[in-house]
Order: sequence, then structure tokens, then C-alpha cells
Amino acid sequence: MIDILFSAFLLSLVLLGIHSYFGLEIIKRGIIFTDLAIGQMSALGAAAALLFFNGRFLYPISLVFALGAALLSSLAARREKHLEAFIGLLYAFGVSGVFILLSQSPHGMEDFQNLLAADILFTPMKKIIQVAILYFFLGLFIVFINKKTTGFVKDFLFFATFAFTVTSSVQLAGVFVVFSLLIGPAFVAIKIKKGKPVIIAWTAGLVINVIAIAVSYRFDLPTGYTIVLLHAFTAMMFSLFKQTASPP
Repeated sequence: MIDILFSAFLLSLVLLGIHSYFGLEIIKRGIIFTDLAIGQMSALGAAAALLFFNGRFLYPISLVFALGAALLSSLAARREKHLEAFIGLLYAFGVSGVFILLSQSPHGMEDFQNLLAADILFTPMKKIIQVAILYFFLGLFIVFINKKTTGFVKDFLFFATFAFTVTSSVQLAGVFVVFSLLIGPAFVAIKIKKGKPVIIAWTAGLVINVIAIAVSYRFDLPTGYTIVLLHAFTAMMFSLFKQTASPP
């Protein structure tokens, strides 16, 4: 039991490390649903790999779809006045595509549920270590682009880095879990006026994840959806009862 809970806890810690930063940045930019759209497009790539290649080339195909969504998002951020409408259409395109592709698969519904919210209790330690190393180097790259780039190049590199991150995250945890880890802790941090937002986001996210993992294990609930539920509930409660602090 300890091994199962520890691997889930470690994965949630790794995911929070970089996703909290992205969540704060996305809220600051006012493009909250961009992460959901890019994550869903990554899931569309995964669905294509599952259907046409029996799961082979899953990561590169998912990454290509996510990078395509990142390019479209960065272009829309510069050219489209109604950005959220565009992002919503991109998300709808991704969801519809996943349904269409997986409707042709004998295990379509099971695959679809895993793409939305996977059971992180049984994630192999090897995968957790691999994604932790990837996120470390992506974090270094984020520091570089923030200091050395501007304009469209900076926007595209931001979305591209985000696409790399989400592609790995979606395969491990699912679209909804990734979205909740991005927005939930960051939203709570913005509602709290004291301290550094990223530290608050890490702390809040970690506490919620630990509770969600323990509850899901104790009552035999889907871990991914339990994480989503508790993050959404906590963020909504802070939205109702806390005044908004200045954006980070």
C-alpha cells in the first residue's frame, strides 16, 4: 500500500512543480482554456496512435498534435480578437476527434476515460523519474525564453514548452487532471494575498493531492476524478469567499 501511495504522491509532486507556474502564467494572460485545448489536442494525437498504430509512436504523435495546437494558439493570441472563442472551438475539435477515432476501437470507452483522467495510483516509478527529468530541463528553458525572447517568438516558445509538458502529463494523468492541477492551485494562490503565488500554489496543490489520493484509496474511488473534484471544489470555495489579489 505504501509503495502505491508513494508513487502517486511523487507523481503529483512532479506535476505540480511545473504546472503551477504554467497555471499562474495562463491566468495572468487571460487564456485559461488554452491549456485544456492543447491537452485535448494531445489526447487526439494519442487516440490516433491507439487506433492506427496500436499505441506505438504514441508520444511523438501526441506531441505533434500538441505543438500544432500551440502554434495555432500563439497565432490566435496575436491575430484573433475573440481568443477564448477560438480556443473553445479548438477544444471542441479535439474532443470530437477523440470520440470519432475511439468509436472505431473495441476498447474505445476505456481508452477515452484514461485520456480524461487516468488512475495515477499505478504509475511506474520509471515513468515518474523520466517526466521529472524532462520537466527540469523544460523549466530551465522557460527561464531562458523569459529573459531572451519577446513578441511572437516568446509566445510561441511558451506555448511549445507548454505543449511538451502537457503531452507528457496527459499520458500519465489525463486531460482533466492536468487542467485541474494547472488552474486549481494557481487560482487559489491568486486569491490569497500573502506570500509568493507559486509557493502557495505548490503548497495548496500538494495538500489537496494528498487528501484526494488518500480518499480515493480508502473508498476505492477513481483517483484522477477525485483529484479533479477536490481541486475544483477548493478553487470554487476560494472564489466565493476570498477577494482576488493582484495578478502575479
